[in-house]
Amino acid sequence: MSDITFEAALGGRVEHMLDACTKCGKCVEVCPSVRPAAISEAKPKDVISGVLDIVRTGDGPDASRKWAASCMLSGDCIKACDYGVNPRFLLAMARVSLAKAANELPNRRRQGVEKFRDLSRDVNVLSRLQLDDDELQRLGQKSASVSEPGKAPDFVFYTGCNVLKTPHIALLALDIMDALGVTYRVMGGPTHCCGVMQLRAGDAEMAGRMGSSSMEKLSHSKSGQVIAWCPSCYVQFTETTLPTIKVQRGSQPFEMTPFMRFLSARLDQLTPLLRRRVELRIALHKHPGVAGVMEAAADILRAIPGVEIVDLKQPAVGLQSVNLGVLPALKRELQLNELQAAADAGVDALVAVYHSDHRELCAHERDWPFRIINILDVVGESMGLHQHDRFKQLKVMQDADQIVAECRDLIARHALDAATARDVVVKAMLGDQPLPLKRRCNTFATSGRK
Repeated sequence: MSDITFEAALGGRVEHMLDACTKCGKCVEVCPSVRPAAISEAKPKDVISGVLDIVRTGDGPDASRKWAASCMLSGDCIKACDYGVNPRFLLAMARVSLAKAANELPNRRRQGVEKFRDLSRDVNVLSRLQLDDDELQRLGQKSASVSEPGKAPDFVFYTGCNVLKTPHIALLALDIMDALGVTYRVMGGPTHCCGVMQLRAGDAEMAGRMGSSSMEKLSHSKSGQVIAWCPSCYVQFTETTLPTIKVQRGSQPFEMTPFMRFLSARLDQLTPLLRRRVELRIALHKHPGVAGVMEAAADILRAIPGVEIVDLKQPAVGLQSVNLGVLPALKRELQLNELQAAADAGVDALVAVYHSDHRELCAHERDWPFRIINILDVVGESMGLHQHDRFKQLKVMQDADQIVAECRDLIARHALDAATARDVVVKAMLGDQPLPLKRRCNTFATSGRK
């Protein structure tokens, strides 16, 4: 094993990519962030040249800074590059350089810690407002959950953190793997952090430590494969952590596959299990940031008898819904246009893949003439599997006090503080609403307590 540190190995990868970039500007030309970020008048070659300056020095032209800050992680730039450069990775490194230039390490580290603590609290509280101990155990939140104890599993299933806010999605993924006869170990939650929160704060050293620690825990399966649910974790591991570890140590401990691509690759096994007709006209809510995932999702839906997919002809941008938050006006516009297009098309359901999409969209079901569901709800229905979408049931209430009252038994069972639970509901459930609902309930208060 090399004595080189993670941060030094990361720096070496960055330098190699900077040298490989020809500054042709194709990545800027295809980027969907350019117009809404108001930098379309800048020359693409100048914009990417400025990004390279930012990576090297922490400073660069205003248009380049705006481009780095407005990256939605759509991935179009990766496909556009003819020289093996990953512009999305370089933009992430530009944001790290900007953070370093703006704050000394102690401040950056503190910011990363605070963001991580907030995430941990929100995930832990919201999951415990919905799950009992057995379900938490199954999702690896008491200890690593193994589908067949005593045996090395075929795969590690890595949930990431935030899907635990909408746990019925993760539970359905496990149900489907059980039906396929796949053995797995479940890992995820804040104790298995990918390090992305620390990287966003500009603390590459701590991001490497946390990612490397989680990587060691994930690297124990017969196949050497990790099945990943969260796209943010997938990008963090496959574009930052694992390639850097490979430079540092000479090899990487596992390959990572998104869950949709995992299912699609086993469509021959899955299709016979899709026995029940599901009479639904659906529209697929799309984010293309991980290559092949939306195509895999469409293939799976087409295999379900009775399902008809309607193309709403809406733009598909970003890694997942949460990543569009860097351009909030665009995000609201896209969500509203899609909801209206779904209503105009007369679909029965708007179907999202990722958990952040479901969190942000599901309460709109109250106001529109179609259901808003996750793709695994549809797959599960055809397989005779069901997990109750408790998150949507609670969020549609739009009343923090009513939600806390509804969850009082689980609050007591998990020894949660009711005031903290209410604060988390207000911030991380009801506040997670980029496009306001059509009408606000008079009890949806975001400040003060009754």
